[in-house]
Amino acid sequence: MSDEQAEAKPEAMKPEAMKPETVKKKTSQKKTSKKKASKKGILKLKLVKSLIGSTKRQRETVKGLGLRKIRDSVERQDTPEIRGMVTKVLHLLEVQKS
Repeated sequence: MSDEQAEAKPEAMKPEAMKPETVKKKTSQKKTSKKKASKKGILKLKLVKSLIGSTKRQRETVKGLGLRKIRDSVERQDTPEIRGMVTKVLHLLEVQKS
């Protein structure tokens, strides 16, 4: 190729234009969790019915909530995860919102 043809190429086709200029480093930003600090409150849970006759999954859910015996009570943070567990075994519990 002659010099005239090389100069006639568009800027995008020249090898210098294809090189990346400078790679910008990403600034380190603190990742915030999707869960916001809640001002929701506390749920008071009390086991009022026996686990006899309940499914294994229900027994494990009650155990996960921290309840073991009838009339056993605990206080848990009011989060969507705890709410979901409570919903699954609501027929065995007494719930008070604080």
